[in-house]
Amino acid sequence: MLSKLDDAPDAQTRNLRKKYMSLSEAEDAIRRAVLTQLDNAPLRLIHTTTGRLCDRQAQIIAFKMSAAYKELLSLMMKHAELRTEHIEEVVKMWEGTEPLLRDIQGTSVYELEVAGSIVKLQSFCIVARGAGYHWAWVDSCCIDQHNNAELSKTFNSMFAWYRHSALTVVYLSDVPPSSKSGALAKSTWNTRGWTVPELLAPKNILFYQRDWSLYLDDHTPNHKDSAKIMKELEDATGIDAQALVSFQPGTRSAREKLRWVSRRVTTVQEDIAYSLFGIFGVQLHVLYGENRQNALGRLLQEIVAQSGDITVLDWLGKPSGFNSCLPADISSYEPPPSTRPSLSEDEMQTSLSSLRSMANVELASKLYFLLDSLSAARFANTRLQLPCIIFRVTEVRRRRGQAQDQCFTHDVKADGLRDLLITTEDKLIQFSRSRPTRQSFLLVRPWDRCLLEQSDFAELPDSADRPEFADDTQSEGDWFEPGSLLPDSPRGSPGENEPVDSESHTRALRLIVRLGQPFRAILLAQHRGGEYKRIASDRDIVAQVKDMTSVHNMMDLRTLEIL
Repeated sequence: MLSKLDDAPDAQTRNLRKKYMSLSEAEDAIRRAVLTQLDNAPLRLIHTTTGRLCDRQAQIIAFKMSAAYKELLSLMMKHAELRTEHIEEVVKMWEGTEPLLRDIQGTSVYELEVAGSIVKLQSFCIVARGAGYHWAWVDSCCIDQHNNAELSKTFNSMFAWYRHSALTVVYLSDVPPSSKSGALAKSTWNTRGWTVPELLAPKNILFYQRDWSLYLDDHTPNHKDSAKIMKELEDATGIDAQALVSFQPGTRSAREKLRWVSRRVTTVQEDIAYSLFGIFGVQLHVLYGENRQNALGRLLQEIVAQSGDITVLDWLGKPSGFNSCLPADISSYEPPPSTRPSLSEDEMQTSLSSLRSMANVELASKLYFLLDSLSAARFANTRLQLPCIIFRVTEVRRRRGQAQDQCFTHDVKADGLRDLLITTEDKLIQFSRSRPTRQSFLLVRPWDRCLLEQSDFAELPDSADRPEFADDTQSEGDWFEPGSLLPDSPRGSPGENEPVDSESHTRALRLIVRLGQPFRAILLAQHRGGEYKRIASDRDIVAQVKDMTSVHNMMDLRTLEIL
């Protein structure tokens, strides 16, 4: 019949053909829509009617046998413009030991012996089926945990699966029936690493108590719409309520996100890093057996690679064997991130007035130009290439009788900095100008482009598109000693390529004022190959330049290679 309409002599009849689909066209359109939806769905799902585990092919067959498919097919043949409906799924239950893939494969979950965690699985499927959903997913029994390729696919896709699900169900076995507000906050669920993406990714979520009644008897379709529940979770997790409701993955604000999970635990040590892949929007291989430090190190390395964000270096505790500038454990991010002191505009103007000599203006402009030209921090394998402002340590003296909890306190002097105390687990070599040591020690300020008060770092062009100040593939690189002038460069000096006006001078001097404020420094020790290692501390190393007007003391810029 449709072929006759195609061959009709008049345009009006041929246009009528566009309103209809053939059976094969409708089937093909539905097939393409189904495959698109399955791109954002787990590899295996539990059919809530039969209770059987279905792979992709079984899911498609089950859908084709359903009344919904036949109805959709009929509608599409009559209305070619009709869009296929979204295939919905329900995801997630949680609690202790759960059934694995081998426990439910080849049988119906409703036919399993009613005992222990099987009861929770059956109840979950019944709740999903009662809510009108045909498919459900539970991570423990829908993943082949012995298949590394499948695990990598799952861990890199899980955030998207939660995000695209129709509903996430969270079962809280330690929250008794008729609990009052506050019970959710105390649940063990809030201590687990994997529950962070389970909370942030879904658009719709419902919390169920031990007897499968809704938490606080809140029957709203989505508990993310409950201000009361979100406030309770905000207080319990430290995650802003706005982020709980409308979180967007990515590397922005990396240090704050790391703090969110700093007190979380996972059964498998590497999972504390793997559970964060979706939070940061990164794709990495899953390598069980690599240990916690390497898993976390690879994640942090990828965050720096994608964003240049050096706030991941802001931690207290023990250094990682992956790289000494990274922490050995996620708990090192528990202290709030360091914040730069804020100056009022009056304080800024007062400081600017002391810097307006011609020599300072010239040096400040050159320093601004050099810092603006620096490349972002990056990793080459496990070696960190870190652009920073260098202050050479000239004296270290260990205080007698000050060792506490296996820590040692040292009086430290460095060129251009006020004297400071540093407490470390390492007993540092003592030296002074009169009794020097062969090993070089540096206090460094990792370069943060935010100090330039330009656009957000994430919006800057890639390093390949920016002029570079130094060849940062070298451990020392090209560098400028205090007081040195800008070397010959194709870019020339600021005065050659851009107008030198009061606005650019003021911008440069404002940078000097900000650099004159206290900052969190990193202590580095040089090793035989010329590379450096961080000497970690469980206390902040807060440093400050001696004299803000001595701009030349801040002109030692290098990109260091740190192991």
